[in-house]
Amino acid sequence: MNEFINNKVLPPVMKFVNTRAMTALKNGMLYAMPFIIVGSIFLILSNIPIPAVSTWLANNGWSAVFSQAFNVSFGILAIWAAVGIGYSYVQDAGHGEVALQAGLTSLSAFFIVQSLSVANPIVSALGTGKDASGIGNLTGDQAAAAIAKLPQAMQTFLHNPVTGVLNLTWQGGQGMIAAIVIGILSGWAYTAMINAGWKITLPEQVPANVANQFTSMIPTGVIIVVATVVYALFNKIGHTDLVTFIYHWLEVPLQGLGDSYGGILVIALLVPFFWFFGVHGGIIMGAITSAFLIPNTAQNAALYQAHKLTLANGAHIVTNEFYNNFINLTGSGITFGLIIFTIFMARSEQMRSIGKVELVPGLFNINEPFLFGLPLVLNPVLALPFFLVPVVVTTTVYGAIYFGIVPPMNGVAAPWTTPPIISGFLIGGWQYAVLQAVALLESTLIYLPFARKYDKMLLEQEAENEAE
Repeated sequence: MNEFINNKVLPPVMKFVNTRAMTALKNGMLYAMPFIIVGSIFLILSNIPIPAVSTWLANNGWSAVFSQAFNVSFGILAIWAAVGIGYSYVQDAGHGEVALQAGLTSLSAFFIVQSLSVANPIVSALGTGKDASGIGNLTGDQAAAAIAKLPQAMQTFLHNPVTGVLNLTWQGGQGMIAAIVIGILSGWAYTAMINAGWKITLPEQVPANVANQFTSMIPTGVIIVVATVVYALFNKIGHTDLVTFIYHWLEVPLQGLGDSYGGILVIALLVPFFWFFGVHGGIIMGAITSAFLIPNTAQNAALYQAHKLTLANGAHIVTNEFYNNFINLTGSGITFGLIIFTIFMARSEQMRSIGKVELVPGLFNINEPFLFGLPLVLNPVLALPFFLVPVVVTTTVYGAIYFGIVPPMNGVAAPWTTPPIISGFLIGGWQYAVLQAVALLESTLIYLPFARKYDKMLLEQEAENEAE
C-alpha cells in the first residue's frame, strides 16, 4: 500500500502542486495576507459586539471610518490577488526585473474585462424595500410607483447605470476566482513572450530601471489588447463581462462544493493523508482550497459588516478559517490529545521527551515534532486517530453551524498560528471559543486509547534496550 501511494498517487499530486501556476497562486495569495489580517482588525472595530459601544461608534461616525479601512484592504482582496499572482508567476520564471510590471499588467487586464458601471443604487434598492431612494419609508412597489410620477428626465437618470466606476463587489471575494484565472494567464503569457524575445532591448548604457520599462512594453501591450478583445466579445455578444461570467459559471460551483459537508470532509481527510506519507498536507491542501475558501471568508465578512450574517442571507458554513482554525487546530491531525497524553500520562521516555518539545509549538498550531519525532508519519498505531479526529471535529463544527447552534463565522481572518480559544473568539465570538474547546476535548478522548497502546509498545522497547 505504501509503495502504491508513494509511486502512483503522490508523484502526480506533487507534480500538479509544484506547477508554476499553483506556485504562483500559493505565493501570490501571501501578498494579500497583511491586508486580510489588518482589514480583519478594522472589521472587528466597526462591529464590536457590545450594543452600547457599537451604537456610540455608529452615532459618532467611527464605524464608517473603520469600515472605510476594511473596504479598501480586506474588501478589495481580488485586486491584491491579481497583482500578487501575476508578479509571482513571472518572478518564479526568472524574470524578476519585470515581475512588478507583470503584476500591474495582470491588474489592468482584470479591470479591462469587467464592466465599469453599476446599476443605479436607488433603483437597485427598490427590490429590497430599502429607503435608498429618499422617497420616505416606502416598500419597493410604493417607491417604484412614486418614481413613475417623476419627470421623464429624472426617470431616465434613475434607470440608467452609473458609469466610469469600479464595482467593489468584483474587487472582493466575488471576483477572486476571476482574479486568480487572469493573474495566472497574464503571468503565463508575459513569461512566454519574454522567453520568445518579444521585447525591446536598449543599449547597456541605459539605466536598468528605464530599460525594464521598454522590456515590458510589448508583453504589456499584447495582454491589454487581448483583454480588450475579450471584453468586447463578452459585451457585444454575451451582453455580460468575463468577471461576471466566471463568477456564475466557475466560482459559485467551486464555492458550493467547498461549502458542502462532503467537500470539507474530503479536505479534512486529505490533510492528514498526505502527512501520513511524509508530504506537507497543509501546504498542498492550503494552496488548492484557498482559491474558493478565501472568497467564502470575504463574503461572510461583507455580510457581517452589513449585519446580515445568516445562512438564509447566503453566509457560508465553510471558510478559510474553518480550514485554518479547526481542521488544523494544534496542527494537522488536531494532535492536542497527544500533547495532553505525553505531558501527563506517558510513561515511555520517547513520548515524554517529544511531548515536552511539542508543547509550545502545539499551542501555535505547529506539530512537526510529533509528525516526525513521535512519529505520526507511517505510524500504523496512531494512523486511525490521526485521520479520525479531523473528521469528527469537522462534523461537529459543520453540524453546529448548519443547525443554527452557532452563527456562521464572521469573516475575521485569524492567522493560522493564533492559539486555540483565542482564534475561536476572533473568528466568531465566545461560541467558537467554546466550539474549539469541544474540538480539543474530542481530540483528547479519541487519541487517548491509541496513545496509551503506542506508549506501552515504546516502554517495552526501551526496557528491552536497557536489558541488552
